Amino acid sequence: MIDTKKIFDYDRSLLSDKVNYIAGMDEVGRGPLAGPVVTACVVMPYGNNEMIDGVFDSKKVSKKNRERLYDEIINRAISYSISLEEVNVIDEVNILNATIMAMKNSYKQLKIRPDLLLIDAVKLNIAENEKSIIKGDATSYAIACASIVAKVYRDRLMEEYSKIYPEYDFENNVGYGTKKHIEAIKTYGVTPIHRLSFLKNIIGEEECKRISMEREAK
Repeated sequence: MIDTKKIFDYDRSLLSDKVNYIAGMDEVGRGPLAGPVVTACVVMPYGNNEMIDGVFDSKKVSKKNRERLYDEIINRAISYSISLEEVNVIDEVNILNATIMAMKNSYKQLKIRPDLLLIDAVKLNIAENEKSIIKGDATSYAIACASIVAKVYRDRLMEEYSKIYPEYDFENNVGYGTKKHIEAIKTYGVTPIHRLSFLKNIIGEEECKRISMEREAK
């Protein structure tokens, strides 16, 4: 059950004379076989009438509601930023490090410097006052807002890729390894947006190395 007030009140309980601005940080896309990892950092207002009802962990919110909430969040945000790392970086430094790089970029791109940074699970050590929260997108309003922004942004990006690579069903699987997606890889091959470091068990390590060398040569 979605309880926006509970996570909104959690953030408000962290406000103090020294904490006026809280930023929430989350990522989307660590698990897919294709596409970038996307991060968002959002600073929201916490006035008495500022809560956007329906905000919660993006995985628990319907696509229709995510789309609506995305617009409300970015319109009401005091500041927000979105950053991503593409597949070449993911393959080079691994998905965790690529995620951290994108998160740090998101934080640096904020127009204001928050007094407290809340992060879903990951520890960044980038802000003077930061807190890593397990299942943060279901605990913190700011992190949940960031989760929705990152999710909608990445889903829209994958829908655009589906127009370029229609065989892979990206509009539905957003890059995750569904049966249809894996069958398409085996039938049609690997696209430029596939993560070779994630495909070794599907097409074999030697084939991944060969494709990697071709990419580097371009």
